[in-house]
Amino acid sequence: MDRLIIIEGATLAFAECGENLRLPGPEECPEARAAFSFTRGCHSCKVAYMAAPAGMTSLGLREVWPRLDSEEYALAAKGLELANWDRSSRFCPRCGAPVRWHSPISKMCENCSHEYFPQLSPAIIVLIRRGDEALLVHARTFTRPFFGLVAGFVETGETLEECVEREVMEETSLRIKNVRYAGSQAWPYPSNLMIGFTADYAGGELRFADGELTEGGFFDREHLPPLPTPPSIARRLIDEWISNF
Repeated sequence: MDRLIIIEGATLAFAECGENLRLPGPEECPEARAAFSFTRGCHSCKVAYMAAPAGMTSLGLREVWPRLDSEEYALAAKGLELANWDRSSRFCPRCGAPVRWHSPISKMCENCSHEYFPQLSPAIIVLIRRGDEALLVHARTFTRPFFGLVAGFVETGETLEECVEREVMEETSLRIKNVRYAGSQAWPYPSNLMIGFTADYAGGELRFADGELTEGGFFDREHLPPLPTPPSIARRLIDEWISNF
Protein backbone atom coordinates (compact mmCIF):
# COMPACT_ATOMS: atom_id res chain seq x y z
CA MET A 1 0.00 0.00 0.00
CA ASP A 2 1.60 3.27 -1.15
CA ARG A 3 1.65 6.41 0.97
CA LEU A 4 2.92 9.93 0.32
CA ILE A 5 4.54 11.87 3.13
CA ILE A 6 4.58 15.58 2.32
CA ILE A 7 6.80 17.63 4.61
CA GLU A 8 7.15 21.39 4.87
CA GLY A 9 9.47 22.38 7.69
CA ALA A 10 8.20 20.46 10.73
CA THR A 11 4.63 19.87 9.49
CA LEU A 12 3.14 17.10 7.40
CA ALA A 13 0.18 17.03 5.02
CA PHE A 14 -2.84 14.87 5.87
CA ALA A 15 -6.10 14.16 4.12
CA GLU A 16 -9.30 14.54 6.12
CA CYS A 17 -11.26 11.34 6.72
CA GLY A 18 -14.33 12.34 8.71
CA GLU A 19 -13.05 13.32 12.15
CA ASN A 20 -9.81 11.42 11.51
CA LEU A 21 -6.79 11.96 9.31
CA ARG A 22 -4.83 9.77 6.91
CA LEU A 23 -1.69 10.00 4.84
CA PRO A 24 -2.48 10.70 1.18
CA GLY A 25 -1.73 8.30 -1.63
CA PRO A 26 0.63 9.32 -4.48
CA GLU A 27 -2.31 9.56 -6.88
CA GLU A 28 -3.75 12.42 -4.80
CA CYS A 29 -0.70 14.60 -5.44
CA PRO A 30 0.89 13.53 -8.76
CA GLU A 31 2.99 16.71 -8.87
CA ALA A 32 4.94 15.70 -5.75
CA ARG A 33 8.58 14.89 -6.48
CA ALA A 34 9.99 12.31 -4.07
CA ALA A 35 13.23 13.29 -2.31
CA PHE A 36 13.59 9.67 -1.15
CA SER A 37 11.53 6.56 -0.47
CA PHE A 38 11.37 3.92 2.26
CA THR A 39 9.34 0.88 3.23
CA ARG A 40 7.82 -0.20 6.54
CA GLY A 41 6.01 -3.49 6.70
CA CYS A 42 3.68 -3.70 3.69
CA HIS A 43 3.79 0.04 3.07
CA SER A 44 5.91 1.85 0.49
CA CYS A 45 6.34 5.55 1.26
CA LYS A 46 7.59 8.45 -0.82
CA VAL A 47 8.74 11.59 0.98
CA ALA A 48 8.40 14.95 -0.77
CA TYR A 49 9.37 18.44 0.41
CA MET A 50 6.60 20.86 -0.51
CA ALA A 51 3.66 22.81 0.87
CA ALA A 52 0.49 20.90 1.66
CA PRO A 53 -1.67 20.61 -1.49
CA ALA A 54 -5.03 22.35 -1.57
CA GLY A 55 -7.64 20.52 0.45
CA MET A 56 -5.14 18.86 2.78
CA THR A 57 -4.37 19.75 6.39
CA SER A 58 -0.86 20.64 7.52
CA LEU A 59 -0.08 19.64 11.11
CA GLY A 60 2.82 18.69 13.36
CA LEU A 61 3.32 15.06 14.27
CA ARG A 62 2.58 15.62 17.96
CA GLU A 63 -0.85 17.05 17.10
CA VAL A 64 -2.14 14.23 14.93
CA TRP A 65 -1.79 11.16 17.15
CA PRO A 66 -5.43 11.11 18.42
CA ARG A 67 -6.75 11.36 14.85
CA LEU A 68 -4.35 9.10 12.98
CA ASP A 69 -4.28 5.30 12.70
CA SER A 70 -1.38 3.86 14.71
CA GLU A 71 0.27 2.30 11.66
CA GLU A 72 0.06 5.54 9.70
CA TYR A 73 1.41 7.43 12.71
CA ALA A 74 4.44 5.11 12.66
CA LEU A 75 4.89 5.74 8.91
CA ALA A 76 4.66 9.51 9.37
CA ALA A 77 7.09 9.38 12.29
CA LYS A 78 9.67 7.39 10.34
CA GLY A 79 9.30 9.65 7.33
CA LEU A 80 9.81 12.78 9.42
CA GLU A 81 12.80 11.26 11.19
CA LEU A 82 14.46 10.28 7.91
CA ALA A 83 13.67 13.74 6.50
CA ASN A 84 15.40 15.41 9.44
CA TRP A 85 18.45 13.23 8.81
CA ASP A 86 18.32 13.83 5.05
CA ARG A 87 18.36 17.60 5.49
CA SER A 88 21.20 17.55 8.02
CA SER A 89 23.51 15.03 6.31
CA ARG A 90 24.37 16.44 2.90
CA PHE A 91 28.17 16.09 3.10
CA CYS A 92 30.60 13.36 4.08
CA PRO A 93 32.12 13.85 7.57
CA ARG A 94 35.32 12.14 6.35
CA CYS A 95 36.20 14.09 3.23
CA GLY A 96 33.52 16.80 2.83
CA ALA A 97 32.21 15.58 -0.52
CA PRO A 98 28.45 15.39 -1.21
CA VAL A 99 26.58 12.24 -0.22
CA ARG A 100 23.67 10.62 -2.06
CA TRP A 101 20.98 8.14 -1.13
CA HIS A 102 22.34 4.61 -1.47
CA SER A 103 19.59 2.49 0.07
CA PRO A 104 16.24 3.25 1.76
CA ILE A 105 18.12 3.80 5.05
CA SER A 106 21.63 4.88 4.04
CA LYS A 107 23.67 7.41 2.08
CA MET A 108 27.05 7.02 0.39
CA CYS A 109 29.83 9.52 -0.21
CA GLU A 110 30.35 10.30 -3.90
CA ASN A 111 34.10 10.60 -3.35
CA CYS A 112 35.30 8.04 -0.78
CA SER A 113 32.31 5.66 -1.01
CA HIS A 114 31.83 5.51 2.76
CA GLU A 115 28.28 4.50 3.70
CA TYR A 116 26.34 6.39 6.40
CA PHE A 117 23.22 5.46 8.33
CA PRO A 118 20.82 7.61 10.39
CA GLN A 119 22.09 8.06 13.93
CA LEU A 120 19.80 7.46 16.90
CA SER A 121 20.23 9.15 20.27
CA PRO A 122 19.31 6.64 23.00
CA ALA A 123 17.79 8.12 26.15
CA ILE A 124 16.53 6.49 29.33
CA ILE A 125 13.33 7.35 31.16
CA VAL A 126 12.50 5.93 34.58
CA LEU A 127 9.52 5.68 36.92
CA ILE A 128 10.77 5.64 40.53
CA ARG A 129 8.52 4.07 43.16
CA ARG A 130 8.52 4.79 46.90
CA GLY A 131 5.93 2.63 48.57
CA ASP A 132 2.57 3.60 47.05
CA GLU A 133 4.01 6.76 45.48
CA ALA A 134 5.89 7.59 42.27
CA LEU A 135 8.30 10.41 41.53
CA LEU A 136 6.84 12.88 39.02
CA VAL A 137 8.83 15.90 37.88
CA HIS A 138 8.60 18.98 35.70
CA ALA A 139 11.61 19.57 33.47
CA ARG A 140 12.88 22.98 32.47
CA THR A 141 12.45 22.03 28.80
CA PHE A 142 8.76 21.12 29.09
CA THR A 143 6.57 23.52 27.12
CA ARG A 144 3.40 22.54 28.99
CA PRO A 145 2.67 22.39 32.74
CA PHE A 146 2.65 18.60 33.13
CA PHE A 147 4.74 16.38 35.37
CA GLY A 148 6.64 13.50 33.77
CA LEU A 149 9.52 11.20 34.63
CA VAL A 150 13.26 11.54 35.07
CA ALA A 151 14.98 11.10 31.70
CA GLY A 152 18.34 11.71 30.08
CA PHE A 153 20.69 10.74 27.28
CA VAL A 154 22.99 7.74 27.44
CA GLU A 155 26.66 8.70 27.54
CA THR A 156 29.51 6.95 25.75
CA GLY A 157 30.93 4.04 27.73
CA GLU A 158 28.01 3.41 30.11
CA THR A 159 25.34 0.74 30.26
CA LEU A 160 21.67 1.64 30.25
CA GLU A 161 21.38 0.74 33.94
CA GLU A 162 24.37 2.93 34.78
CA CYS A 163 22.76 5.77 32.85
CA VAL A 164 19.53 5.40 34.85
CA GLU A 165 21.39 5.60 38.17
CA ARG A 166 23.56 8.52 37.02
CA GLU A 167 20.69 10.59 35.64
CA VAL A 168 18.60 10.07 38.77
CA MET A 169 21.49 11.09 41.01
CA GLU A 170 22.42 14.11 38.87
CA GLU A 171 18.88 15.41 38.54
CA THR A 172 17.35 14.52 41.92
CA SER A 173 20.21 13.51 44.31
CA LEU A 174 18.32 10.27 45.02
CA ARG A 175 19.69 6.74 45.19
CA ILE A 176 17.69 3.96 43.54
CA LYS A 177 17.67 0.17 43.41
CA ASN A 178 15.93 -2.67 41.51
CA VAL A 179 16.37 -1.03 38.11
CA ARG A 180 14.29 -3.02 35.61
CA TYR A 181 13.70 -2.64 31.88
CA ALA A 182 10.06 -1.78 31.08
CA GLY A 183 9.88 -1.07 27.34
CA SER A 184 11.02 1.27 24.58
CA GLN A 185 9.62 3.77 22.11
CA ALA A 186 10.84 5.41 18.93
CA TRP A 187 10.66 9.15 19.56
CA PRO A 188 11.25 11.11 16.34
CA TYR A 189 11.81 14.57 17.89
CA PRO A 190 14.06 14.47 16.01
CA SER A 191 15.85 11.09 16.39
CA ASN A 192 15.60 9.56 19.84
CA LEU A 193 15.04 6.04 21.11
CA MET A 194 13.42 6.19 24.55
CA ILE A 195 14.27 3.20 26.77
CA GLY A 196 11.95 2.87 29.75
CA PHE A 197 12.77 1.53 33.21
CA THR A 198 11.24 1.22 36.64
CA ALA A 199 13.20 1.49 39.89
CA ASP A 200 12.67 1.72 43.64
CA TYR A 201 13.70 4.56 45.93
CA ALA A 202 16.74 3.58 48.00
CA GLY A 203 17.53 6.78 49.87
CA GLY A 204 18.45 10.44 49.74
CA GLU A 205 16.67 13.79 49.90
CA LEU A 206 15.02 15.12 46.76
CA ARG A 207 17.03 18.05 45.40
CA PHE A 208 17.11 19.36 41.84
CA ALA A 209 20.86 19.43 41.68
CA ASP A 210 21.74 20.23 38.06
CA GLY A 211 18.93 22.61 37.07
CA GLU A 212 17.36 20.22 34.54
CA LEU A 213 14.25 19.84 36.73
CA THR A 214 12.30 22.76 38.19
CA GLU A 215 9.84 21.02 40.53
CA GLY A 216 8.42 17.66 41.47
CA GLY A 217 7.85 15.16 44.24
CA PHE A 218 6.42 11.78 45.17
CA PHE A 219 2.69 11.50 44.40
CA ASP A 220 0.16 8.82 45.22
CA ARG A 221 -2.44 7.65 42.72
CA GLU A 222 -5.22 9.72 44.28
CA HIS A 223 -3.39 13.06 44.09
CA LEU A 224 -1.71 13.26 40.69
CA PRO A 225 -0.58 16.44 38.94
CA PRO A 226 -1.22 17.01 35.20
CA LEU A 227 0.36 14.10 33.31
CA PRO A 228 2.02 13.72 29.89
CA THR A 229 -0.33 12.86 27.05
CA PRO A 230 -0.33 9.62 25.04
CA PRO A 231 1.40 8.16 23.12
CA SER A 232 4.52 9.04 25.14
CA ILE A 233 6.28 6.23 26.97
CA ALA A 234 6.22 8.44 30.08
CA ARG A 235 2.43 8.25 30.11
CA ARG A 236 2.52 4.52 29.40
CA LEU A 237 4.81 3.86 32.38
CA ILE A 238 2.64 6.04 34.64
CA ASP A 239 -0.57 4.35 33.47
CA GLU A 240 0.94 0.91 34.10
CA TRP A 241 1.95 1.97 37.60
CA ILE A 242 -1.58 3.25 38.27
CA SER A 243 -3.28 0.11 36.93
CA ASN A 244 -1.01 -2.26 38.90
CA PHE A 245 -2.03 -0.80 42.26
